[in-house]
Amino acid sequence: MSVDDLPPSSASAVTPLGSSVIPIVNKLQDIFAQLGSQSTIALPQVAVVGSQSSGKSSVLEALVGRDFLPRGNDICTRRPLRLQLVQTKPSSDGGSDEEWGEFLHHDPVRRIYDFSEIRREIEAETNRVSGENKGVSDIPIGLKIFSPNVLDISLVDLPGITKVPVGDQPSDIEARIRTMILTYIKEPSCLILAVSPANTDLANSDALQIAGNADPDGHRTIGVITKLDIMDRGTDARNHLLGKTIPLRLGYVGVVNRSQEDILMNRSIKDALVAEEKFFRSRPVYSGLTDRLGVPQLAKKLNQVLVQHIKALLPSLKSRINNALFATAKEYESYGDITESRGGQGALLLSFITKYCEAYSSTLEGKSKEMSTSELSGGARILYIFQSVFVKSLEEVDPCEDLTADDIRTAIQNATGPRSALFVPDVPFEVLVRRQISRLLDPSLQCARFIFDELVKISHQCMMKELQRFPVLQKRMDEVIGNFLREGLEPSQAMIRDLIEMEMDYINTSHPNFIGGTKAVEQAMQTVKSSRIPHPVARPRDTVEPERTASSGSQIKTRSFLGRQANGIITDQGVPTAADAERPAPAGSTSWSGFSSIFRGSDGQAAAKNNLLNKPFSETTQEVYQNLSTIYLKEPPTILKSSETHSEQESVEIEITKLLLKSYYDIVRKNVEDLVPKAIMHFLVNYTKRELHNVFIEKLYRENLIEELLKEPDELAIKRKRTQETLRILQQANRTLDELPLEAESVERGYKIGSEAKHEELPGTRRSRTETNGNGRLHM
Repeated sequence: MSVDDLPPSSASAVTPLGSSVIPIVNKLQDIFAQLGSQSTIALPQVAVVGSQSSGKSSVLEALVGRDFLPRGNDICTRRPLRLQLVQTKPSSDGGSDEEWGEFLHHDPVRRIYDFSEIRREIEAETNRVSGENKGVSDIPIGLKIFSPNVLDISLVDLPGITKVPVGDQPSDIEARIRTMILTYIKEPSCLILAVSPANTDLANSDALQIAGNADPDGHRTIGVITKLDIMDRGTDARNHLLGKTIPLRLGYVGVVNRSQEDILMNRSIKDALVAEEKFFRSRPVYSGLTDRLGVPQLAKKLNQVLVQHIKALLPSLKSRINNALFATAKEYESYGDITESRGGQGALLLSFITKYCEAYSSTLEGKSKEMSTSELSGGARILYIFQSVFVKSLEEVDPCEDLTADDIRTAIQNATGPRSALFVPDVPFEVLVRRQISRLLDPSLQCARFIFDELVKISHQCMMKELQRFPVLQKRMDEVIGNFLREGLEPSQAMIRDLIEMEMDYINTSHPNFIGGTKAVEQAMQTVKSSRIPHPVARPRDTVEPERTASSGSQIKTRSFLGRQANGIITDQGVPTAADAERPAPAGSTSWSGFSSIFRGSDGQAAAKNNLLNKPFSETTQEVYQNLSTIYLKEPPTILKSSETHSEQESVEIEITKLLLKSYYDIVRKNVEDLVPKAIMHFLVNYTKRELHNVFIEKLYRENLIEELLKEPDELAIKRKRTQETLRILQQANRTLDELPLEAESVERGYKIGSEAKHEELPGTRRSRTETNGNGRLHM
């Protein structure tokens, strides 16, 4: 249902609303014009589009009733002209009614009563921005015209579509103008006044073509057919006006423009309107189309359609303004207040420090209000590093993984020096276990470094958004906490080194969890025997088995691990007693506790030695010299290594050393797993948490630093000022919408514009209760 189909009562009811809603929208346009291109609120308006020389300017001047637009053969409209027609009350004394114009770029705004001066001002303002050689710009010119002879209408006159560039126009001038036009008419809140000359094929109309791109259903487009008086003889525009050629929901209006001769002869628009009316009356083909003919009908149609359009968009317009108001208020609040007094700046700095320290402590303790539910954060990550990274890595290490049997045997042989060892020496064990303990230092220090990195991450996460206003303060706080954390890292690492050195300096073989020498020997012999193929040996019945001394309840623990206790007394498991020494050794005996395991020799060697000693010295000497020949020794190699094969005794010694290493390493590892996290927590984590506030006060809260720390960058001051101005404009627009009469808030059910014309109440249609205090903050 179009406006033309409304009943008279509805049409009459609509017209008075034009005196209320259109001025309100005009006022909103003036308000948002202060934002320029930053405005994101699309207001209801009528955009006039058409090709160059299609008669757009003549139509606008006919609507105003005065000549005020630039004229010429080439492109005349080179900047969008935002034109607001404001109907004034006629004078009551019957005198001449005043008409004037006001440009929005004038400060202060002044009235211009000479419409020729208005034309010159448009030309001058166009040349100022677009140049004097046919350049085009998308920056609009704002103009209000006040007259009792106009209806309230808001129009935007856009540059005409041109094909060939002239002057300083770029080669793609047509594409640029089309893009400019589309930026206006693509908005659902914009009505399109498509001007097409009648003396060209309507199907090729540039205006209807570009309007169809933005409004394919024709719901927002009003067609204007100009130059009806110069159509070819025998042709008319009746089918065009009836919408049979290209249908438009809002219909067409036909007008007759002033000819170039009329303009040159200064024929008034009033006379032109009389001639237009006479032309239509003299053409029977246009009978019955009086509501679609003439400039007065076009003005009435524009007024009624615009009123209905505004009413349909009011709910969503209010909602958009309210949303923009709250978003801008929130942005302005994020920039904070300006505090110029020294006392106020000190209080502000102290509040920043306190909030930061509270956020840091809460994050470590898991009490942060912004706790993540998607990943571990804060103190939970520290616990993960201790348990799942540090402890788990240490438990996976085998203390003997980098020690071969040859390494251990070489260490044992080196520990004996130039003598053969009677027992398994304790020196190789201590040397090797210290080397394994030293391996715990690097992962322990690395653990401290991991915790340090986590604390640095937490310190960055705790930086409040408010601190973005003060980059100097943010940088200094970051430096202070970084240095403070490094200061806490140093004593924690020193303590870790001390712990490892303590374990290395004293090898406590009396530890209750240490395996001890006796038990190690038993397990080692079992391991060696199980790894070899057993060879059964017949044992005579009269063979005397070495006596075994009953062991006490506790295991014998010794520093030589075999043959002696801690008090130095040798047991029967090591050196034989005098009675045993007199007994002959059993044949085939290889017992670990026998002589051969202690004294490195054989019976043959002992017999040869006795024979040599029983002979007289002179006889011995003579015999030696008689058999003397030159003997050359091989030079020992530069690098000496143990032989690849080793005896059963050596296998037992190696296995004993491994067992002792693993046993003592496990004791030390458990100590390190317990004490290293404690050292890190004490010297690094808890210390920084306790002392951070004091450090900030000491380093930053100084009278000579406060002004420097709270200095805002110039960009932020500009943003705050711009946001404050936007907030003021949106508040003004919100108050302007509240001035609408209640009847203007109801939407006519016979008028719908796409998806915008919904009758249900949308958010923001009620009167906003948003108020502001003196500094522009919102209070609900």
